Amino acid sequence: MSRTRALTIAGSDPSGGAGLQADLAVFAAFGCHGMAVVAGLTAQNSHDVRATHPVPGDFVALQLETLLADSPPGAVKTGMLASSGAVEAVADVWRSRIGVPLVVDPLIHTGGGTQIVDAAAARAVAALLVPNATIVTPNAHEAAALTGIEVCDVAGAIAAARRIVSLGAYAALVKGGHVPGSSVVDVLVERGRDEPLIFERARIATARRIHGTGCALSAAITAGIARGLELRPAVEVAGRYVHAAIRGACAAGEGALVLDFAVRVDGMPA
Repeated sequence: MSRTRALTIAGSDPSGGAGLQADLAVFAAFGCHGMAVVAGLTAQNSHDVRATHPVPGDFVALQLETLLADSPPGAVKTGMLASSGAVEAVADVWRSRIGVPLVVDPLIHTGGGTQIVDAAAARAVAALLVPNATIVTPNAHEAAALTGIEVCDVAGAIAAARRIVSLGAYAALVKGGHVPGSSVVDVLVERGRDEPLIFERARIATARRIHGTGCALSAAITAGIARGLELRPAVEVAGRYVHAAIRGACAAGEGALVLDFAVRVDGMPA
């Protein structure tokens, strides 16, 4: 008997707090067999990213083609695509796999503010992946970069999410973690639905910043969809999972805290 498969196409984080390593931990928590295509390498620890190294686009394509010939996934997410060549490789492969749900996390900066994707790659994500996405999951800064709309409140988040959907995505979840306030408000807009869905949760105060929350949220949505959840329940469960994982965050080094990937919340597939 085979397990449900979920695939991440992203960058490697040697510290284990974000990137491919975090995605695979989240997939396991949701009961998925996790698969990973490496699109970029980083030299980083819990303090900062020292350097990034893109994987050539043709090798990203070869990884994908080789894997998909044998092990098609139930859902896929993208994270750090470190070059426009990597983005183009993913887009080329996905043109023949439109039926597979695609979660696009348009990663440009780390949570600490370090830019890890160049401008050409960011433009390629907007042009080539967003139109094919089941859902795009930008934070406030990434949503502004994709749309030109400043996101400093819920109204801005709704406007940016609607603009992303107008670019071709089925849905957009604009995350509010970088917007100041006592609570975190995420906004979900879907094609064909007039009213956005608002998720509001109390902001959890921590002694240090948390590493990898955006990666974990997009991975949890991907795993939920792969396990058979509809989009809205997948987004809702993923949000509660990350909130609980933040509460259980621990130190894996002297810098940023790492999420508790092993938490369980109601609604997660058994």
